[in-house]
This record gives sequence, structure tokens and C-alpha cells, in this order.
Amino acid sequence: MPTDALTAEALGARLPPLLVAADRVASTVAQGVHGRRRVGQGDSFWQFRRFVSGDPLSRIDWRQSAKSGRRPPDGWFIRETEWEAAQTVCLWRDTSASMRWRSRQVSVDKRDRANLLLLSLASLLLRGGERVMMMQQDTRPIASRSGLDRLVADLQAANDEAGLPPDIPLPRHGSVVLFSDFLSPLEDIQTLIARFAAVPVTGYLMQILDPAETALPYQGRIRFRGTESDGEALIPRAESVRDAYAERLKAQQDGLARICSTAGFGFGVHRTDHAPELALLTLYQALAAK
Repeated sequence: MPTDALTAEALGARLPPLLVAADRVASTVAQGVHGRRRVGQGDSFWQFRRFVSGDPLSRIDWRQSAKSGRRPPDGWFIRETEWEAAQTVCLWRDTSASMRWRSRQVSVDKRDRANLLLLSLASLLLRGGERVMMMQQDTRPIASRSGLDRLVADLQAANDEAGLPPDIPLPRHGSVVLFSDFLSPLEDIQTLIARFAAVPVTGYLMQILDPAETALPYQGRIRFRGTESDGEALIPRAESVRDAYAERLKAQQDGLARICSTAGFGFGVHRTDHAPELALLTLYQALAAK
């Protein structure tokens, strides 16, 4: 069997249990929060969008749909107001090599935890009447929890080895939520956030780190190998560089927080040895405040 087919088969076997786990995490958090749905709807026309599974038939604009000349439901269009467009939350998680690393301290790598948090957040938002979509080419918003399977498929297809999300059109006044270790240069991340702010959209950056990345618990002679073509380094006494490493990590996180604050974004840090429910609650409450 070709390697790509084996990889797809392995992913397919892992994702359904992941969806169950994500729904469980979302259910736990949902007991302690209220939905983000805001009272009232604006009547300022924003755009027509194609009908997606879960949209009520009463929302279809039949006149616009008749102009499409296509068979239903492909030719059905929903009329959106500007207020409604603000309810789409665009989700992205980093799939680069650094996210597939984990230390011996934990049983889950950063990418798997990002998957869990992304799907949990999607489930929670859909319960509150929001729409969600993966931030990648050729995807459409999902309006109900019955569409989570499609989100899983989009998640499986995502392959952003660059470590930053693709430059695709986003709904104006919407939100973006990004899950990554955000160890890329601060200049690249600042350019990304400035691009979002120009749309304009707001959002949240959740930095996901392995506990070994936050504490550097190693002792003695250690060879560190990079995960993304960044070479290797042999450190005679790993404990001797711990303080300098902690300062570099703090500088990175302070820089991320500063970039986010300037653009009106939220920023948080989650360690993979901590419970996902707390990170999800923090993230959801931050989105609710926007």
C-alpha cells in the first residue's frame, strides 16, 4: 500500500475517537458557560453564501437561488447580514514537524492536543449557534454539530508545514483561533496578525507547549536535534543553559502577548500535561468577551 494511503488510513482510524473525546471535553465546559449568541440581528446586507448542511430552509433567499441556474441544494443561497457574518469562527492548527514532537513526560504530542482543542472549541461554538470553518482552501462554514464529521475531514486534509496559516479570504468582522507552538520568528507572526487586523478580524492565539519545552528538565551531556531543518547542538551540561533558555522562551511569549494586545487579539499558553478543559474554558470566555 502506498505511504500516503497508509497515512490516511492511520489518521482515519484515530480521528473518530478524537471526535468523541472532543465532544466530551466540550460537554464538560458547556456546563459552566453560557452561549455567545448575541441578542438581535443587524439588517445591513453583507453577502450571499451557499447553503450548507444545517442551515434552516427559511433562511434561503429564493430569488438569488433562482438566478444560479443550479439544482438544489447546490444552487441555494443564504442571505447574510453583517452581524451574521461576524459569527463565523475560523480555526487553524499547526501541522509542522515541531508540533509532532513530545517528551517522555507526556503521552500526547502538541499536534494531537491542538486537534482536541480545535474540535472541542468547534463543538462548543456550534452548541451556542455559531458557525465554524477550517482556515484552508476550499472549505465552507459549518452551522450545526451534525457537520463536525466534515470538520474532522477538513482537519485530516490540512497540511500546513510552514507553521503559519494560509493566506485565504476571511469573513469580515469574524474571528480566528490559531493553535500552534508559535516558535516562529516574531516578525513573521507580527506580519500574520497585521494581515488579520486589516480584514478586519479579531481572534486568539493558543500556544501549545510540551512541559519539557517550558522547563528544560535535562541534565548532563545532551544532543538536541531540530525538527525542522534547524540542525543539532551538543550541550555538555544541559542544566547550564536552563536559565538562558528560560529567558529566550519568556522573550518569545512576551513578544507574542505584545503583538496580540496591539491587534486586539487574545493570547494564552497551554501545556500538554495540563487538562484540556481549562484551556478550552479560558479560550471560550476570551472569545465571548469580544
